[in-house]
Amino acid sequence: MNRPEPAQPGTTLDAARPAAGLRAQVAALEPELIAFRRDLHRHPELGRQEFRTTGLLRDRLLEEGLKPRVLPGGTGLLVDLVPPGTAPGTEFLAFRADIDALPIDDAKTDVSYRSTVPGRAHACGHDVHTSVVLGTGLVLAQALRGGELRRPVRLVFQPAEEVMPGGALDVIKAGGMDGVGRIFAVHCDPKVEVGRIALRTGAITSACDRLVLHLDGPGGHTARPHLTTDLVTAIARMAADLPGALARRMDPRWGVSLVWGRIASGSAPNVIPQHAELEGTVRCLELAGWREAPDMLHELIAKLAETYRAKWTLDYHRGVPPVVNEADSVTLLDEAMNARFGGDGAQVVESTEQSLGGEDFSWYLEHAPGALARLGVRAPGETTVRDLHQGRFDVDERAIGVGVELFSALALDGDRD
Repeated sequence: MNRPEPAQPGTTLDAARPAAGLRAQVAALEPELIAFRRDLHRHPELGRQEFRTTGLLRDRLLEEGLKPRVLPGGTGLLVDLVPPGTAPGTEFLAFRADIDALPIDDAKTDVSYRSTVPGRAHACGHDVHTSVVLGTGLVLAQALRGGELRRPVRLVFQPAEEVMPGGALDVIKAGGMDGVGRIFAVHCDPKVEVGRIALRTGAITSACDRLVLHLDGPGGHTARPHLTTDLVTAIARMAADLPGALARRMDPRWGVSLVWGRIASGSAPNVIPQHAELEGTVRCLELAGWREAPDMLHELIAKLAETYRAKWTLDYHRGVPPVVNEADSVTLLDEAMNARFGGDGAQVVESTEQSLGGEDFSWYLEHAPGALARLGVRAPGETTVRDLHQGRFDVDERAIGVGVELFSALALDGDRD
């Protein structure tokens, strides 16, 4: 089945519904935002290399009279919108977008905005996220000028989400979470139809860490294993025993899973090698498991290594913790989405399951409550799910307007934190 053409700029989700107020304002911005998204899609940049993207954002926000601050690394930026007379210490409502692309080829051949950079593609929807937060900034800048913005808002354009442990740490180090009371983000979901979002209270993504285990010994002849350290047997027992041992030492409700992807040792059938390596990932559904896994693995490895008289080192590379959506923040998203799009009994919010993927939005939630919503980008009638991180990934661009209206409503509708 042919892929449905993305919506043209200015197309609304419900043409029969009168456009007024915020809806009209977002509709007026849609052509610009879709053009902006397509420009980013044609010129994708990898993590901490997003200089062009940062420049485009900075220039457009400056045109709107705002004062963007580029992060110290030269990519990514922060923008504060503070109403006159705001009391000192009033907390910011923050909206985050990730601006980097992926190191894969764009496999689409039937669109004018296909990536022009070999081996680089916006195949995760970050160009959509960026356009949503940019559009939110343009709406709120007008509200600020008109005296309609009653709370301070911070826009976060973050680099390097795809580079573990994530550019969110760059933002936090630069003070991006200072004074933030609540933070929101959206992530494209090709399983959810455009015009809807999917929500979950609690963990919505998982933690994923990478580890490399090194074993060393003096080596020797396979005829005399008792006189040396049999590293091949030792690394084989580590590979076989550690996953089960870890699972039995940790709460099964945490969903901790150790899976190996590489094992290497030796070069000859009659030589006991001096070095062996084992490499894999640890995934955790719950934050408690993610916090305990490294110490537990060190303890278990030490006991097994002693049995085989092997020297060992463990390179444990932290990825990201799970994104844990705070209940009140999920409620705010649910209420805002239904208030803006839920007329006539339309189902615009659905529940979603926890993903085993990682997302560095989790680092922000270590500093303030918030939530990540899954933004529907599947075109009505589309039967083929174009999954994230695939070269054929694309979106129904009407999702940009939905995201802008949702975020703008969170900032403008009501005074509840």
